[in-house]
Amino acid sequence: MSPPLYFWEFALMVVCAVGWYRLAAIEEDAPALVWAGLSLGVSAVIWWWLGWGLLAMILGQLVLAVGIGIFRVIRDRNR
Repeated sequence: MSPPLYFWEFALMVVCAVGWYRLAAIEEDAPALVWAGLSLGVSAVIWWWLGWGLLAMILGQLVLAVGIGIFRVIRDRNR
């Protein structure tokens, strides 16, 4: 018997949140819990509120990466 379809969305949500947490932990001044929370928030909105699937969740994570990158560039310029 195969796992239910929603299992993959949940697994991707957890993997992305853990990945963002670990990436932030590697950075010097990155807030790890904020990055993981943003990842969970993006995944939750895409999966539960919009009802989209795995591809949309992956694209959402890519948009999050671009957003964090733009934020960090702007923040570093203003220091």
